Amino acid sequence: MHDEIVAAVKAAGVVGAGGAGFPTHIKIDAKVDIVIANGAECEPLLRAHQLIMASQSTKVVLGLKTVMLATGALRGYIGLKRKYADAVTQLQTAIKAIGSQDIELFFLPDIYPAGDEHVLVHEVTGRIVPEGGIPLHVGIVVANVETLINIANALEGTPVTDKYVTIGGAVGKPVTLKVPIGMKIEELITLAGGPLVKPYAVIDGGPMMGKLITADAPVTKTTGGILVLPMDHSLVTQRNTTWQMIVNRAKAVCCNCLACSEACPRNLLGHSLEPHRIMQAIGHGKPDSEVLSQALLCSECGACDTFACTMGLSPRRVNSELKKQFAKAGIKNTHHNKPEAVRSHREYHLIPTKRLTARLGLSQYDVKAPLSTAEIVTKEVRLLLSQHLGAPAQAIVKVGDIVTKGDLIGKIPDGVAVSANVHASISGQIVSVDDSIGIQMV
Repeated sequence: MHDEIVAAVKAAGVVGAGGAGFPTHIKIDAKVDIVIANGAECEPLLRAHQLIMASQSTKVVLGLKTVMLATGALRGYIGLKRKYADAVTQLQTAIKAIGSQDIELFFLPDIYPAGDEHVLVHEVTGRIVPEGGIPLHVGIVVANVETLINIANALEGTPVTDKYVTIGGAVGKPVTLKVPIGMKIEELITLAGGPLVKPYAVIDGGPMMGKLITADAPVTKTTGGILVLPMDHSLVTQRNTTWQMIVNRAKAVCCNCLACSEACPRNLLGHSLEPHRIMQAIGHGKPDSEVLSQALLCSECGACDTFACTMGLSPRRVNSELKKQFAKAGIKNTHHNKPEAVRSHREYHLIPTKRLTARLGLSQYDVKAPLSTAEIVTKEVRLLLSQHLGAPAQAIVKVGDIVTKGDLIGKIPDGVAVSANVHASISGQIVSVDDSIGIQMV
């Protein structure tokens, strides 16, 4: 059973739908005692996961059960917030209908970042993932709820060709859609009533961890939200701040008030990540390698800069840059402490989602984005061969070929350990093959 499940998931090109896109067939090729379905959706304005938990509850439960079978897990939990009332009702009904006594709902606090794997694991089980570790190190596999739906589909022979995406922010009609992977972002914005501001910026993902992209970029397997914001919004200007400006501010302004460290979710779990000490080392021009290497423990969740710092500094950007420099230098993480307990003051420093939304200046956009049942059709898609962690898929089609939706067009390269298959998301003709594959309807 284990081998069959892993093979089906691998063939279908399933990757983590809510994170960095780690190939799922590798993640579930393990032995654990607990599997957690991540339905936290803690980023403000995003709605897709709570909506699909309500509309696709049976497949979420079946996907979770499948991962439990593959990994030998004895318990399964679906972590979500109690305020997702429709999802709670539908999931309870699905669990009862399937007759699964080893799966239960776990209600998470309405905090950010409840969806971070380390935070989620502790909230649900009380276990603490060690520094630089993953849930597997404490006997747990975590899978996003949309990933679980894709796993359930994979067992039916259906590959990953579509993505659930919330389009929100400064748009005429915020909405959540199921769209073909590779569809242009600007088409999604049009389907959401168009932008309310011009010029506008686009964030792919949530307001905390999302990245600025252009409107002609394609939807990928990891696209969970598209946020349209005015160009002068603080979330946009913050992302456009140059690295040199970040460093200059750190040297001139940081007063070591500890606010960043006291808000850091990893620090609160007992990890030896203290952003204020890193900022201090940068500011004093004293490159203490032991202190700076703490940056390798940073999840880049943004709690330190977007919520905690009142001076407009960005420990997250500093940590991100340090990690890039360490990678170039071949420096590995040497922090492997296994905390026995969280910080004693942790519960007093958790970040309420509603307060975070207000702090980000997003309250006016915090509205419903209902799931549309309309079939979304596009005439052209551009499927990236690298929309997952690991090596890009290898194209197995050429310009002029005719493909049908679901056909394999990019395969895992021979001899490569970490990669994922890519499938046609629409039927049509191949019009380009480079680092992506273009398909047009005919």
